[in-house]
Amino acid sequence: MPIHKLKHLLDSAGVKYQTITHSESFTAAETARLAHVPPEQIAKVVMVRIDDRMAMLVVPGNRVVDMEKLKEFVGSEDVRLANEKEFEDLFPECDRGAMPPFGNIYALPVYADQSLRDDDMICFNAGNHWELVKMPYSDWEKLVNPKIGSFTQPRLQRNATPSDWTHPYI
Repeated sequence: MPIHKLKHLLDSAGVKYQTITHSESFTAAETARLAHVPPEQIAKVVMVRIDDRMAMLVVPGNRVVDMEKLKEFVGSEDVRLANEKEFEDLFPECDRGAMPPFGNIYALPVYADQSLRDDDMICFNAGNHWELVKMPYSDWEKLVNPKIGSFTQPRLQRNATPSDWTHPYI
């Protein structure tokens, strides 16, 4: 696991976790398939700006962010997706787009969709595109202490091309 801060946090908290290695992948759906994990257990990170402050959203791999619900949940109309240039320097140990859902170790507020609670386990990128960490969801929530709310909706079933899957909403 390339993220030393994360490994230290998990080990010092006595959390039981498993590392799953898989072929390189860049989407939650592809990662779930390659790692033989249900897509709803994959926690994907979506970076947003709320009132001009960076924040981390954590959502299940089988759901998409509903910006209107998110605005209502955070109590602001000034919410937008962050572009990669805005946050690439915040995660120096991570490959682009592979940051783990631990904004707290990077001094970022974390908002988690309540549908993550539907599963006992959570899986997430370990800082790269070929390694996942799998751990009990309850331990993740205790360590991160995210603000929990409902701001996603199920992914629409459609015939998508690979380029469609690069957008963080999808």
